[in-house]
Parts: sequence; structure tokens; C-alpha cells
Amino acid sequence: MPRVSSFFRPVLSAVRANIVPGLFLQAFALAIVLAYEFSGSVREALDFVGRVKVEGGFVYSILATSFFGGLVPYVVLTLARRIPPERRLKDFAFYLLFWGYKGFEVDLLYLSQAAWFGDERDFITIFSKTLVDQLAYGPLLAVPTQTVFFLWKDSGYSFAGVREALRKESLWARLIVVMASNWFVWIPAVAIIYSLPVPLQLPLSNLVLTFWTLILTFVSRSETEK
Repeated sequence: MPRVSSFFRPVLSAVRANIVPGLFLQAFALAIVLAYEFSGSVREALDFVGRVKVEGGFVYSILATSFFGGLVPYVVLTLARRIPPERRLKDFAFYLLFWGYKGFEVDLLYLSQAAWFGDERDFITIFSKTLVDQLAYGPLLAVPTQTVFFLWKDSGYSFAGVREALRKESLWARLIVVMASNWFVWIPAVAIIYSLPVPLQLPLSNLVLTFWTLILTFVSRSETEK
């Protein structure tokens, strides 16, 4: 029983820490979808973004995600003095390259799912895409790569530092905690994202990603400083 309790304690702690941020992000995404459905001006503006995305293809995906997931959080964190001066150049390159690649990866997922399940926005289609996203892509690729790469960054880009960190807390334990937080926030969020037309799914995902990256960074730093 103590072993089970010690296993679930960090998971429950992570979920509790993300309740308010998660609900905020889900409400934010839902507000955009509702505005798209009921506001002609919002629909017109977002459809323009969708056309730009389609014309830009993967180049748009890489650049936009690098900007929203990498550059914007990096600038905010730098201004808030959350990044040590000696690491600013390395972190700048890390954020841009990591999230640029993730933009390609996520867009490929969205386009593949549109090919597999269609581009309709009915319940079955959204449900099927959400299942693949959160039960296959998330556990098998998204969460492991993000956990490992951010651990490497937080270890000062040192493989020796990564090994030392993993001696203190196993990779499996870290993945469980991150996956629990991911499911709590992103299962509703991706269902909302998939309710938009395919060209708008990545742009909405990027907006949510910006806030999510900042929230994770500030919450984790606050917990560390306690």
C-alpha cells in the first residue's frame, strides 16, 4: 500500500497543479471554436489564417509552431529573468528547433488523421481522432520526446546531467507524471481542436501551446522554489 501511494502521489500532485491552468486553456480553446461558429467576422479572419496555412504547408507549420511554442515563450521567460544569461543562446536555439520540428510532427498527425477518418466534424470523427492523438501519438511519441528533450535542456544540455537526474527519478516515473498532466489538459483540448476545420487545427493548437508552455514553466519553477 505505501508503494502504491508513493507511486500515485506525484501523479495526483501534477493533476492538481494543472486543474486551473487546464480549465483555462480548455475554455480558451472552446471560446475560439464558438466564436468561429457564431461570429461572421471571426470566421472570416480564421478562414484567412486557414488559407495561409494551406498555402504554406509544412513550412507554415514549422515556422508558426516555432514562433508560438518557441519564440513567444522564450521572450516572456527571458524578460521575466527565468532563463540564466549564460544559457540564453542555447535555450533560444533549443526552443526554436524543438518546437519547429514539433510543428511538422503535429501537422503531419492532423493531416494523416484527416486522411484516415475524413474531415467531417461529427462526434464519431472527433472521438476517433482524439483517441489516436491521446492513446497512441501522445504516449508513444509526443510525451516521451518532450520529456527527454526538456530533461536534457534542464540538465544544462549535459548527458551526464541527464543520467544523474534519472538516478534520482526514473524516466518511467517522469513519463507517468507528464502523461497524467497531458491527458487531463489535452484530451478535452484536442477534442475541441478537432472540432475546427482541418486547416485551423494547427493554428488553434499553437495558441493553446503558447499558454501551456508558459504555464508549465512558471508552475514548475514555483514548485521548485518552495
